[in-house]
Amino acid sequence: MLLSRIINRYTKAVRLKTCTTRHKSFAAAMSEALDKLELENEARKAAKASEEEAVKETNRVKRNLKRKKWVDWKTQDEEDAASGVKRAPFDPADRIKRKKSAILLSYCGANYYGMQRNPGMQTIEEELFKAMLKHKWITEDSFEQVQIACFQRAARTDKGVSAARQVCSVKLPEELDLEAFNADLPKQIRLFGVERVTKGFNAKDQCNARTYTYTLPTMAFASCEEKIEDLHDTFRLSPELLEKVRETLKLYEGTKNFHNFTSKKNFLDPSSKRFIMSFTSSEPFQSPQGIEFVTLKVKGQSFMLHQIRKMVGLAIAIVRGNTTTESLERALTEERLDLPMAPGLGLVLDTVHYERYNDRYGKDGIHNPLTWQAQEAQVQEFIEREIFSQIYKTEAEQRNMLDWIGTLHYHSYDTRKDDAPPPPAATDGKRSKAAADDDNDE
Repeated sequence: MLLSRIINRYTKAVRLKTCTTRHKSFAAAMSEALDKLELENEARKAAKASEEEAVKETNRVKRNLKRKKWVDWKTQDEEDAASGVKRAPFDPADRIKRKKSAILLSYCGANYYGMQRNPGMQTIEEELFKAMLKHKWITEDSFEQVQIACFQRAARTDKGVSAARQVCSVKLPEELDLEAFNADLPKQIRLFGVERVTKGFNAKDQCNARTYTYTLPTMAFASCEEKIEDLHDTFRLSPELLEKVRETLKLYEGTKNFHNFTSKKNFLDPSSKRFIMSFTSSEPFQSPQGIEFVTLKVKGQSFMLHQIRKMVGLAIAIVRGNTTTESLERALTEERLDLPMAPGLGLVLDTVHYERYNDRYGKDGIHNPLTWQAQEAQVQEFIEREIFSQIYKTEAEQRNMLDWIGTLHYHSYDTRKDDAPPPPAATDGKRSKAAADDDNDE
């Protein structure tokens, strides 16, 4: 009996020890397997990371080699021709380093359909881009899409409108031959200066004001009761009448709502409000043809479509007696009035101003202020020779202002009826969508 109990206890002890040993062996095996699996995963991750880094380094080296590699394109062309590979010929202009620049441009718009490029039309920009491409100032891709060269004009001008000091921003090479470049431009267009500007410079966005002039014969201000057909060449503006002109122009100064002086804008449109800094008139002077002229000068932050021509048109009507200053006061309110628009002949983009840019960068020792003082004598000579002479000659021969004055009585200067047919107005030819304005710089 005693022996039997001893044997049973021994047997249980042996079984327990065997089971414990078996469990310990399984746990150890599992632990070893998990450790091994973790090591293998880490090894695979390390190998993958190493492979990815190697690929990145290889691509980096290839890119650097591609940038720095100089190809003998003549030999390459011969090899491509022999193997039947077609490739566009290499253009050396593609490798010229270009920097953002501002250019000073003057042009007479008499024979052009505006400043802005317009397919199928003769424009200032088309002549400019063709000359730039010829002299390798821009690439062929930039010629097709000028946005590639970061081209931007300060203000647009419409058919027949000239510019004395237009400014454009564009990426250009450092070495430029202006004399050779101008030799390939029509005589009505001249590029007078180039200045390096900041990378972010935009000729339109950085421009904080524009000045326009409007040159017209003084007989436009003769009383509506006079027979001006006989006064076109002989009329002389009296000091009293000149003072009335100046007083009328001054009424436009300040921040006002000019929705009646443009198209497709209403009184509640915030963009209808514009700030006119000054609106003045020069002293009378005689043209070579003996006709007396004055030049009106208006400076503002920006102008809308037709705004200046309508401001001039209404001012002429007031001075002549076709209407009163009450019409001008009402035109600046929410009423919609029927107002005349002066002819395009005589309107000139005079100056674009960069005071804020000049204050910030003009004295940093790297960039010059965009005042173009060194080119002023050349610009003035061009203005007299190509722009003003064209205005004097055209007015003397065609009498544009005289014909337009004959339409002033068609306007009511009162509330406009949208369903009524429009009265006769000054026409300057068919307008295009691409060059849809004369004094709009939005």
